[in-house]
Amino acid sequence: MLRGIYVPLITPFTAGDQVDLEAFEKLAHHVLDQGASGLVALGTTGEVAMLSAEERAAVIENCVRVSGERDVPLIVGVSGNDTRSTIAGLRALPSGVTAALVPVPYFLRPSERGVIAHFEALAEASPVPLVIYHIPYRTGQPVCAATLRHLGAHPMIAGVKYAVGGVDQDAIDLLADLPTGFEVLGGDDAFISPLLALGASGGILASAHLATDRFVALVEAWESGDAALGRSLGHRLARLSAALFAEPNPTVIKGVLHERGLIPTAEVRLPLLPASAQSVTQATAVLSTMG
Repeated sequence: MLRGIYVPLITPFTAGDQVDLEAFEKLAHHVLDQGASGLVALGTTGEVAMLSAEERAAVIENCVRVSGERDVPLIVGVSGNDTRSTIAGLRALPSGVTAALVPVPYFLRPSERGVIAHFEALAEASPVPLVIYHIPYRTGQPVCAATLRHLGAHPMIAGVKYAVGGVDQDAIDLLADLPTGFEVLGGDDAFISPLLALGASGGILASAHLATDRFVALVEAWESGDAALGRSLGHRLARLSAALFAEPNPTVIKGVLHERGLIPTAEVRLPLLPASAQSVTQATAVLSTMG
């Protein structure tokens, strides 16, 4: 299941600050047309913290419909840093969801034993497999390779979105000895190529809203052993990702998508502010070199 490029969809807004579900659905079809393996709903890139419960439900409903029509996996973000509320969120997922993306508990900073107990409790209660979201620069909670390997042995824990701000020793250790049926998806866009070279199976990449086919080609290059192409594409896509993350995610991405006519506005919700014209122009210029 967890192979290839998954796009964590942005949430388009109208000029009146309503969720634009028509634009959302068109964008979902667009990235799938470009070769994305699946969709991710209600991730950080989708400004999930700024959506109401009703808006979140509508986003999931639209994603379930699109993924069903296209026969692709759908991963849904389930937020929460305490075990009971996260279990409730998992149990509320509708049919048609393939897996849940669940962050390592944030702010509370439990012990590694606590992280293990948390995810084992979620896995026992969840109706769908889990993808651990490991992003310590947001959660404040580092997790070592041994912990991820232990959790990966559980049949209801399918993989990890690995986003530690680079390629660290734990990534190297984990990828050298993965549990059967447990996959690593890169989550730091600029570092996806070296992670793929080490054995990651794909990525959940906000940058892949744009040049989606190039990110798909990058995964295919490393899978086929074409290191020369992998390095070449990886360097170019890293420059694109750096430009798209020049300001807080997803502000520049929305700006470029709007510039290219793929969404009706570049609006974001506070506390985010729209990206500067300079950042959007620079990212658009880098994108134009991708071919």
